[in-house]
Amino acid sequence: MREPRTDACGDGVIDVVIAGAGPAGAAAATTLARHGARVVLVDPGSTPRWKPGESLAPRAGPLLRRLGALEAVAAGPHTPCLGNQSLWGAQTPGEVDFLSSPHGTGRHLDRAHFDRTLLDTARLAGARLRTGRIRAARRAGTHWQLSLDPGGGLRARYLIDATGAGARPARQAGATVVKTDRMVALTARLACDPPGHAMPRTSLVESAPFGWWYTAPLPAGSCFVMAVTDADLVAGQALHRPDGWWRALQETTLLRGRLDRAAAALPSVLHVVRAATSCTVPAAAAGWAAVGDAATACDPIAARGIVTALATGIAAADAVHADAAGDPTALGAYAELVGASHAEFLRARLVCYGAERRWNTPFWNRRHPEAPPPPPGAVQSEGLRIPPRGIQ
Repeated sequence: MREPRTDACGDGVIDVVIAGAGPAGAAAATTLARHGARVVLVDPGSTPRWKPGESLAPRAGPLLRRLGALEAVAAGPHTPCLGNQSLWGAQTPGEVDFLSSPHGTGRHLDRAHFDRTLLDTARLAGARLRTGRIRAARRAGTHWQLSLDPGGGLRARYLIDATGAGARPARQAGATVVKTDRMVALTARLACDPPGHAMPRTSLVESAPFGWWYTAPLPAGSCFVMAVTDADLVAGQALHRPDGWWRALQETTLLRGRLDRAAAALPSVLHVVRAATSCTVPAAAAGWAAVGDAATACDPIAARGIVTALATGIAAADAVHADAAGDPTALGAYAELVGASHAEFLRARLVCYGAERRWNTPFWNRRHPEAPPPPPGAVQSEGLRIPPRGIQ
């Protein structure tokens, strides 16, 4: 990739600006910097007190190794994830054991620490961080004119959108975000009594009439619990209220037993986050690419958010590098790859939800292959505003 004309944060044309410094943006920045590009990550810089707890699958290992982040992640405060347990479509629990994985066990993440590790890796590779948001992106010939908030601007040869499922930069470049549902997750972080109670080192998924539950232990000794359903079903189940959420939890089997043993108590507050499935079409074109949830945001039942973020970040960076080297097919091939991956996920999701036939309720009936079309608004092309995605 050509050397920029001036310093990466000056007024000249730089190689690549990446909007968003989460796992996808950091993976793209690290890869591009190691290709020799001058990279600027533009990120608001605000860090929440906690992020939704989650498990990192063993298959993330090779991606982290390629980024040069595996050892740093392994040295972090994360704890081993030995597998997944589920109560789905049957009265008998199912289990997936990670101990036999060729990539080792998974990890229950301290998400804030994990994200900082990836961002530090990008900085060490040579990427630079600028605090702010991209307010407007306009293509001018072979370059991007980017207006920032707070004030200022950048000129770049390439733009990578890592802003999440809203994908505003990609939409400003002419792409469309296509949504296939309106799922939300109502989440809480529950303390254990005594602190550090030894919860099972596995993730757990359990279906329910309104949707499904997920829990995973957090490295600090607490646990993360979320209820997933469609946005229009929340009020009818009172899931937006801690007491209604807690009553629904008491009707579970495996989840209730796990939390009873941990002496977890009713949460005082719930966080409501977007968990919808969407895809940006196309995911790349001349001079730009979308990565992570900005490219393909999948239902959290797939547990593939971070793996997809890392994989698309690396693949898009390689495509940008190839395009800059003269390969006119690279970005189009990346867009096709994202589209094929999303289509494969949609097929797999039909099989997954089709396996649960115990509940004759709106949430489940909408997800069975023979189901009638969902109500207006559940399937749509998003125009201008999508709330930021909170679960991966």
